[in-house]
Amino acid sequence: MTPAARISAAIEVLTDIDARRRPATDALKDWGLSHRFAGSKDRAAIASLVYDALRRKASAAWIMGEATPRAIVLGMLRLQRGLDAAAVAALCSGERFAPEPLTADERSRLESADLGGAPAPVAGDFPDWIEPSLRRLFGDDLVPEMRALTARAPLDLRVNTLKVPSREEAHDALPHLGAVETPLSPLGLRIAPGEDGRGPAVQSEPEFLKGWIEIQDEGSQLVALLAGVKPGEQVVDLCAGGGGKTLALAAMMENHGQIYATDNDARRLAPIHDRLARAGVRNVQVRTPRAKADAVTDLDGKIDCVLVDAPCTGVGTWRRNPDAKWRLRPGSLDVRRKEQEAVLDRAARLVRPGGRIVYITCSILPEENDDALTAFMERHDGFTPLPPAAVLDAARLGPLEKAVRPTAHGLQLTPLRTGTDGFYAAILVRNP
Repeated sequence: MTPAARISAAIEVLTDIDARRRPATDALKDWGLSHRFAGSKDRAAIASLVYDALRRKASAAWIMGEATPRAIVLGMLRLQRGLDAAAVAALCSGERFAPEPLTADERSRLESADLGGAPAPVAGDFPDWIEPSLRRLFGDDLVPEMRALTARAPLDLRVNTLKVPSREEAHDALPHLGAVETPLSPLGLRIAPGEDGRGPAVQSEPEFLKGWIEIQDEGSQLVALLAGVKPGEQVVDLCAGGGGKTLALAAMMENHGQIYATDNDARRLAPIHDRLARAGVRNVQVRTPRAKADAVTDLDGKIDCVLVDAPCTGVGTWRRNPDAKWRLRPGSLDVRRKEQEAVLDRAARLVRPGGRIVYITCSILPEENDDALTAFMERHDGFTPLPPAAVLDAARLGPLEKAVRPTAHGLQLTPLRTGTDGFYAAILVRNP
């Protein structure tokens, strides 16, 4: 397919997303099934165009004066891809499979594209209803912070120290991937996204199959390190899901002590077994709930560290899931807050006196972070948040203090300040 034909296809996919109000992945899959002549490179390029358009949906519509799929794609080519009006016009020739030629108004708008004076939700490309929440956290930095969430995310890897002694050895084994060491995590390697937005097929690399590396955002690596788990401790990963942070904790504990991995949705635990085996993890006991019964009741009051990787809106992952921000609704936030309340209350019963709850979200909304912990401490006496500086020092991540944004109870990572997904982490210690 020609570049122009790919743009036409992206407009077609966005039209389907708008008409049927469904995730981009579903629309792209259906387009591929109905256009089998398109090769894998074509499908990847079309997906990249669609996701870039969703990243800049509000600002592209602003400069073009309308929010049609065509207008959003044209505006995105100007704002996200950096094409000038002449380059966009060359792609819109109206010839076979190419978009129709630019109108005089479209060309004029592309030539004069300017977000000066645009309201924050437009300039930062986010739903307007969450602006008050975001301003509480970011203040005058709101637009720069949110613009950083419109960029493409890199592919980050975590080196598994249970299988390979150092990051340097793993790095030297992967020269063909162009990986570089992450600036903040001592365990991370980073691969820049390609022109089509995709990274290499890391899962087929021998080093991945041998368990040397795991795919994990640098921010996720950092908040796992902040948990400060040590060999010999008793740990519960209460929302373990597929096991990404469970694996990181096991490596930190050097396979000594015990981690109990569970999740209230048994289906989410399905991938964890193969991942544990590949990574060489021997100190994890997977507790699968049966008929909604609590799988860790016998551990109440006995646990040194309860990791709560809480269900959340995922606002901090919008670099990777740009269509999610336009599907987020106030009702979704309300549901997540109730889930966070329930899982924190469960954690409170598990942790022993002197033990700690490590609360993590991939969100930047205060309602899911500081507010959730404030409400928790109002319900439960005897829990004290550790100051962010103390959390960082205990994890030997003191240099990170200059990059993170401290909050009332924890610390916030963001793409602008840390180059990671948006993660929140806080540690609550149960008084002896």
